[in-house]
Amino acid sequence: MKMFQPYLCRRCSIRSPVLGRMLSRYAMNGGDGPHSYAQNSSYQKGVVDVAKPIIEEEISRKLDIKHLSSTFRIADFGCSTGHNSCAAMQIITEAIRRRFEIEGLISQLPDFYVFFNDKVTNDFNTLFNSLPRERLYGAAGVPGSFHGRLLPKATLDFAYSSCSLNWLSEVPKAVLDNTSPAWNQGKIHYLGARREVCEEYANQYAKDIESFLDSRAEELVPGGLMALLVPAVPASWDPNSAYTTTTEIYLFGSCFMDMAKAGRFSEAKGHNREE
Repeated sequence: MKMFQPYLCRRCSIRSPVLGRMLSRYAMNGGDGPHSYAQNSSYQKGVVDVAKPIIEEEISRKLDIKHLSSTFRIADFGCSTGHNSCAAMQIITEAIRRRFEIEGLISQLPDFYVFFNDKVTNDFNTLFNSLPRERLYGAAGVPGSFHGRLLPKATLDFAYSSCSLNWLSEVPKAVLDNTSPAWNQGKIHYLGARREVCEEYANQYAKDIESFLDSRAEELVPGGLMALLVPAVPASWDPNSAYTTTTEIYLFGSCFMDMAKAGRFSEAKGHNREE
């Protein structure tokens, strides 16, 4: 079993106007304490568990192992602090290893390298400390916004992201503008909001997902694979359905507004939690 040491890549020569958007925004709670993301992400872990057989099947069906280079590069966009990301990377690398084994090509198994990406404020120390000692891949941290280019062209074999693409790069400006028809006063979400508010969120998401996909299209090699696990709602979504987080959103929004009224922060800052 190969043993690797993690590496944090602090510099990137790629320049893009969108790379700086999220640099000052919040990352998930670091560490491994009771309020950390590591201890409060069982829902996200469940998403990975459900997707496991699908990812394994698609790798078995679609990965052309006979035309791979000696190095196989994987990136997790929005990795957070580790446990769920490590589980996903284990699923991907083990599925590829089994494919080589079944084809009788285990001696040609490539070296695996995983690029863990998240905001510059992400707790990469906890991430690296949570990496399993027995693993098939080397690890590197790549801080920055996944809404722009992060890696050199045509160098990535597998792009992965789970429960991250639902976060916007920024709050739509119109919902913060009290002169706009889309001003979302007193709310931190589009639930129960006017049509104009929902349209602003939808437009912002369309821009963000386009930027993400355009960037990955440049980074992926021909024939590369991509697995995106994105929280979403069906076209027939009923906001009062038991299958949504309506109650939690209203509760958080009410708490933020109460804190603003109590002077803990400005109401405008409360609106900025809308993302």
